[in-house]
Amino acid sequence: MTSSDVVSFVKTADATLRVAGRSGEVGRTPLLLFNGIGASLELLAPFLDAVGPQIPSLRFDPPGIGGSPAPTWPYRFSGLARMANELCDRTGFGEVDVFGLSWGGAVAQEFTHRYPKRVRRLVLAATSTGTLAFPGELSAVLEMAGPLKHLRPGRKSGSGAGTIYGGDFRRIPGLAREFSEWFTGSSAAGFSFQMLAGAGWTSAHWLRGIRQPTLILAGEDDPLVPLANAKLLKALLPNARLVTYDCGHLFLLTRLPAASAEVREFLSSS
Repeated sequence: MTSSDVVSFVKTADATLRVAGRSGEVGRTPLLLFNGIGASLELLAPFLDAVGPQIPSLRFDPPGIGGSPAPTWPYRFSGLARMANELCDRTGFGEVDVFGLSWGGAVAQEFTHRYPKRVRRLVLAATSTGTLAFPGELSAVLEMAGPLKHLRPGRKSGSGAGTIYGGDFRRIPGLAREFSEWFTGSSAAGFSFQMLAGAGWTSAHWLRGIRQPTLILAGEDDPLVPLANAKLLKALLPNARLVTYDCGHLFLLTRLPAASAEVREFLSSS
């Protein structure tokens, strides 16, 4: 979190959300961000700093994650997209660019599908089409799936990180501890609700209808979301470009300068 973030709690029709916004430069298209599973909004701050603090932005903790209270009932990706749309209305954002990371990449697809007139450009990082996609490595999925494993101190920032995230985390022992803050922010209930939100969801049957320019970013050694999923996204999206990195699922951390520069150029192009 930086001094340019304005953090508040916003009560929407469906939930109370902890929200962080940046004003940025007048005239720039705002960036709406959807985070990865279990991650709080603080953890996209370095990415935003690298992409450019001049870009207005909006990000939030899903119900039960970070500072957002746990929901009273389960929600779907459609509900989360509706919450984000309401937040955009309340902040006065009209047209936005959308960025989605991993789990949040699915929500970003859903948001773009439901509110196409609101979205100018779309960035999808380390994500897939959902249920109808290429499955991750069984060892990575099992390591990630359980809420109790997810919450165990040091679990994903220790020996299990290489199995889950691949890339540099597989090759460099102890690397995950340098990013230990990335692995905090969820409660057992919040994580479980996030898992349920995407159960049975897929975008495969309507992705061809998304006409916005789309940048797809992927790791070449991603046990959770294999590279084949990025190639499938590119094949289904009519106006998409794919960029890969020689790392795994968390290339946004390990290849931050290169990835942020790619996104900055994409968002700045006419």
